[in-house]
Amino acid sequence: RVYVLCSKAIMEEERNDVLSWPLIGEEENKSSGLKEEVKKQLWLAGPLIGVSLLQFCLQVISVMFVGHLGSLPLSAASIATSFASVTGFTFLMGTASALDTVCGQSYGAKMYGMLGIQMQRAMLVLTLYSVPLSIIWANTEHFLVFFGQDKSIAHLSGSYARFMIPSIFAYGLLQCLNRFLQAQNNVLPVVFCSGIITSLHVVLCWVLVLKSGLGFKGAALANAISYWLNVILLSCYVKFSPSCSLTWTGFSKEALCDIIPFMRLAIPSALMVCLE
Repeated sequence: RVYVLCSKAIMEEERNDVLSWPLIGEEENKSSGLKEEVKKQLWLAGPLIGVSLLQFCLQVISVMFVGHLGSLPLSAASIATSFASVTGFTFLMGTASALDTVCGQSYGAKMYGMLGIQMQRAMLVLTLYSVPLSIIWANTEHFLVFFGQDKSIAHLSGSYARFMIPSIFAYGLLQCLNRFLQAQNNVLPVVFCSGIITSLHVVLCWVLVLKSGLGFKGAALANAISYWLNVILLSCYVKFSPSCSLTWTGFSKEALCDIIPFMRLAIPSALMVCLE
């Protein structure tokens, strides 16, 4: 009887050990899955952080070069840059963030061709938005005087903002291209192009600000040139890269449809970013 009881106890213990094996394996699978997901997120987030820093550096580099011209041009360029950021760049960035939602949904549903159509739709909307925003920039001097800014600084800030007007149209297109590639987890080309443009921007500022005689206006013009060059580089990549062969199939009339639903999603996003 003792032998039988001991045998049953041993068998029960072995049975419990066997039953616990899948639980251990399941925990190990969850742990490894979490590590892989963290790696994927870092692989995607790291380059995006780099892109944001590089594109932010364009404005900073321009203002730094203007600082060599004196305190008055530096003050004017700084105020104009802040005004342009709040009334233009930030609004377009928030509007383009709607692509994160719609492009992510299309890519997850394997409706790859819709990504290109949605990008075209967003480009159209942001270009239309840029028209009234450019009018605001053209009247920067009047806005600053109305809010009590010194007239001499307001005058120079208005000149700087007017020379920045071409950059607002390029910035909207650039944001759409960034979101289009980001939705496909294809962010390295964006980093590569941003790095090239930021390096080139230093040379542009040196030539246009210090050598061409344009002065602080050359810094604003350098911003516009750099943004447009970035748009051209990314557009060429989207057009000719095999990685975008499924998502970019050329221009389509479908981009003219569903503009209102896109705006309903984009406008709250833009306002949220502007308020922040």
